[in-house]
Amino acid sequence: MSNARKVERGKKVRYAVVAAGWISQTALLPGVDHTENSEVTAIVTGHEYKAEKLSKKYPTIKHSYSYEEYDQFLKDDVADAVYLATPNWDHVELAIKTLEAGVHLLLEKPMAVSVEQCQQIIKASQRSGAKLMVAYRLHFEPGMLKALKIAREGKLGKLRYFNSSFSQPVSALNHRAKSGYWAGPIPDMGPYPINTVRTLFGAEPIEVYATGWKTDAKFNFEDTVAVTLKFDEGRVGAFVLSYHAQDLDDFRVTGDLGTLFSSPAYAMPGGMEHTVMIGTHESTESFRKTDQFGGELKYFSDCVINNIDPEPDGEEGMLDVRVLVACEQSLKTGMPVKLQPYARKRRATTNQEQKLSPVDPPELIGANKPSEGGSNGEEEQAPLEARRVA
Repeated sequence: MSNARKVERGKKVRYAVVAAGWISQTALLPGVDHTENSEVTAIVTGHEYKAEKLSKKYPTIKHSYSYEEYDQFLKDDVADAVYLATPNWDHVELAIKTLEAGVHLLLEKPMAVSVEQCQQIIKASQRSGAKLMVAYRLHFEPGMLKALKIAREGKLGKLRYFNSSFSQPVSALNHRAKSGYWAGPIPDMGPYPINTVRTLFGAEPIEVYATGWKTDAKFNFEDTVAVTLKFDEGRVGAFVLSYHAQDLDDFRVTGDLGTLFSSPAYAMPGGMEHTVMIGTHESTESFRKTDQFGGELKYFSDCVINNIDPEPDGEEGMLDVRVLVACEQSLKTGMPVKLQPYARKRRATTNQEQKLSPVDPPELIGANKPSEGGSNGEEEQAPLEARRVA
């Protein structure tokens, strides 16, 4: 029997933001107001001063809690849904608690740090009936969905390969620099090209190979890596990721009739530009920047209000995590890792498109972007008891 919290039509979904780090402050909080169906009413943070200042900045935030008070937060019924943006290894315990309490969950990617943890989160959602969506904002991005439409309509012919570059400079003072593989470029940035190639191909990889270098002593993992994914029917996906190179994000998908190149590809706030070559005919198309976080929040709130299962669900998150786990194993062994065949029938569709206008980046409170770091610049950290790895 479902114990999921219900929201009447015409009412706004009340959200709690769990972790007041860079991504929450830069993207989610500024985008809530113009969703029209969502509001932030609570915040969970390990820093009292952040709660005080953010509550003044966003007047709808009436309640604040520490991580130690999380159980009390769930009992108080001050939110219908949670946006969870703690570091990757902190997701599983808080996610399960949230869902089992009947509170809907928008969970940042990667979903967790093992397939088993993903399955535990999915089962918690199934038990309570609370909605679970993994925050794949590009599933609502006009440019990405147009690329998907072109690929699905066969305009590029039979798809043969995908390649992508994604890099950003990360400060030695940022928590990502010293937190091991699961804070490194593959779990942090890899979900973007992994999810994009899986979506464009409409298939799951059957083999994963990863290789890399630790090019700077400030990192305790391979900071520059190359990953190759094998798919059935002779298709290949390849991408390079780096924490020690200048900002770059692009992808190219190529078939036997044509190719589509997109740059930028993954960065906020979008503004993708496609160059399509079919035979000798070249065309370009530019897409307006959008509020990607507001768009995905609006979509998720619609799902909560109308009792619709969201598309980027727990299974979608789990399928990316199994690739991330295989990459970690491949880096350790130097060998390719086979994956069991998997048939996922549900994929992103073009009717998920959202076109909210972009928001101005706000002044951050005790947070910095990854390239800047700083003593307060790390992503929000949950307490140690919330970091157990199942």
